[in-house]
Amino acid sequence: MPEDIYQESLKYHTMGGRPGKTEVVPTKPCLTQHDLSLAYSPGVAEPCRVIAANEDEIYHYTNKGNLVAVISNGTAVLGLGDIGAPASKPVMEGKAVLFKRFADIDVFDIEVSQKDPEKFIEAVHAISISFGGINLEDIASPHCFYIEEELKKRCDIPVFHDDQHGTAIIAAAAFLNAIEVTGRKIGETKCVFNGAGAAGQSVAKLFLKLGVKPENMVVCDKKGPILASTKNTMDIRKLAFASRRDNLNSLADALKGADVFVGCSVGNCVTADMVKSMADNPVVFAMANPTPEIDYLVAKAARPDVIMATGRSDYPNQVNNVLGFPFIFRGALDTFSRNITEEMKLAAVYSLAALAREPVPEVVSRAYGGEHFSFGREYLIPKPFDPRVLYWVSVAVAKAAMECGVARKKLDLDEYRERLRRKVDAGRNLVSVPLSSVTGAHLKIAIPSVDNDALKFAIKMAIRQQIAIPVLVGKRAELKEMMSDVPADTYEIVDPSEEKNLKQLTELVKRQRPFDNVSDEQAKKELADPYIHATILTEAGMCDGLLAASHRMYAEMVKPILVYASVREGVSRVAGMHLLALKDKQLFFADTTLIEDPSAEELAEVAARTARLITRLGVTPTVAFVSFTNFPRHGSPEVRKLDRAIKLMRRHAPEIEVFDGPVQADVALEPDRFRDVVNHKMPEHPANVLIFPNLAAANAAFRLTRVMSGGSAIGPVLLGLNRPCNVMPMGSTEDEIVNMLAITASIAKRRKKEIAEEAKTAGS
Repeated sequence: MPEDIYQESLKYHTMGGRPGKTEVVPTKPCLTQHDLSLAYSPGVAEPCRVIAANEDEIYHYTNKGNLVAVISNGTAVLGLGDIGAPASKPVMEGKAVLFKRFADIDVFDIEVSQKDPEKFIEAVHAISISFGGINLEDIASPHCFYIEEELKKRCDIPVFHDDQHGTAIIAAAAFLNAIEVTGRKIGETKCVFNGAGAAGQSVAKLFLKLGVKPENMVVCDKKGPILASTKNTMDIRKLAFASRRDNLNSLADALKGADVFVGCSVGNCVTADMVKSMADNPVVFAMANPTPEIDYLVAKAARPDVIMATGRSDYPNQVNNVLGFPFIFRGALDTFSRNITEEMKLAAVYSLAALAREPVPEVVSRAYGGEHFSFGREYLIPKPFDPRVLYWVSVAVAKAAMECGVARKKLDLDEYRERLRRKVDAGRNLVSVPLSSVTGAHLKIAIPSVDNDALKFAIKMAIRQQIAIPVLVGKRAELKEMMSDVPADTYEIVDPSEEKNLKQLTELVKRQRPFDNVSDEQAKKELADPYIHATILTEAGMCDGLLAASHRMYAEMVKPILVYASVREGVSRVAGMHLLALKDKQLFFADTTLIEDPSAEELAEVAARTARLITRLGVTPTVAFVSFTNFPRHGSPEVRKLDRAIKLMRRHAPEIEVFDGPVQADVALEPDRFRDVVNHKMPEHPANVLIFPNLAAANAAFRLTRVMSGGSAIGPVLLGLNRPCNVMPMGSTEDEIVNMLAITASIAKRRKKEIAEEAKTAGS
């Protein structure tokens, strides 16, 4: 990898002044002495007594039911090999992040400095009582087989070696769909496997369970095909895969006429000629990572009819373990399962395969740059950011756990499915949709005055993630030196002192200030300011949007936008909206930045624009106008203003759900608590869009909520501009800047399309 990626990774793992990627957070109040007396002594004694009397009660009074241990001895880490337990810790922490991100499962990563399998087993078994499940990771073959087998015998919780079973489950789901697409019958399908380690053997075993016949299977290791004639020199575990076709001398021999190739081996071990020798519509799963057994483009050139899957995200049909382990453990944990059985693995396989055949919702398309997916050759398995995977796979696994008798807890599967669906809807990262939707869209975002390290680093992160093409506005020599480690074709520099379009931009400055009688010289002087220049570039359509994030005060950075950027038709005033992602919900606050004392008309307009924006982010809005009282019949001028704003909004945006009257914040956020107290009909859903009577209330509410909740904030997003221009407050972090850049680029992409359509309509 390039040197700058190494540096970026090291910075990522230390950012915020807190090393590592995870933390432990209390889930109960710990604010008063009484709280502490319940959390520890003397109150903690009572759940201890209950568990001592009935050990299964540990699931009800501790975190065991949502806690997984990710355990490794560091003997087979990623592509790094035997680097030792301490060096494996960043990987195990990363696995913990995936568990939490995709299935809200808590993880302790545990690195065991022990290569002796018996001692490793003893250590893990001794601590297993603390956990609801154990995910074994990066343990070298053949010890990994024995370790998992023994721990499954000794522990009464799920033990799962993801390097084996995770790859197998995802590959098997893709295999089922590839067979359907090509019209083959599983019992007649000829399969060749390359790689007989942990993953390869597990995939082969699972294919046999799906119906592939042993006589139609050839497994190769680094010495070539595993044959019955050489069984005396064979690893005992490989013996089960020995082929009786003794005329095979190489992988190339095995692939002649084969229907399916599955690679869990090394890169570039399959040639174009080998793929050419396969049957019609060959299925090639080249899953070595990061270099597949055969490159996707090479395989497609050799056989245009090939159906291809790899472990890479830049090609179709990525076999990604994150589609499996978080959701398999979610179903196992929620049923307090004693094991992860073959039936549970197969349930995951069939649910993933079935989900891929379903119509794909627009939210998935938005998450992947607007690309549309439908079941077929290039879409055999769901995408990791498909929110439905959680409640498809986890429910299927839970159902299988109950049916095969390993579940301690019975679930109402319909209720469980809905609970998981709500978890997904509330907990999705606010920027995952816009971030994915703009990747590779080549949108130009003007960035003036790059004067701080956070912005510099964020620009490089944005280039790496292909969020946008940054157009840096400032002194060319300084910017060029700053970007010396970045390919020159991934960004642009505009130096106001040498601007080739100066005459056109000067005229635009004058046009945007028609009542000020601005001269050419005054306009040129204005354009020397990077913020004004970036705004005019965006206004002229030379850039698709603007993001400012320097050390200047917010008011100083936003002023050029308010003066020179045009607003959309029908917009009276530009407003600001903050997004706040909490653990279990998302909140949107407006106006938090600009309109000090908005009118009823302005409040209604801001509310509608906020609701429509978050709809495009994949969130369903429910709007509340927040006051000091609930549904008043009469009130102060402030309350009457809110009441009028609600009526205006209902008239002009009837499609948006809104509380039918001003309400207090707690009623807006927890309407179910107050339905019997407040004698008034309320929306079915809690509010997620909060509109306040004035700037002071909105800004204070947002900042208090952010600090007290520890939520992740994005914004402010400026509402109502013809092209998106946003300003980050002083002190914004790299992540916050990148998040806002993704939001800005996402809005720019939509506006670019709308402006083109408007121009086309006007021309016709």
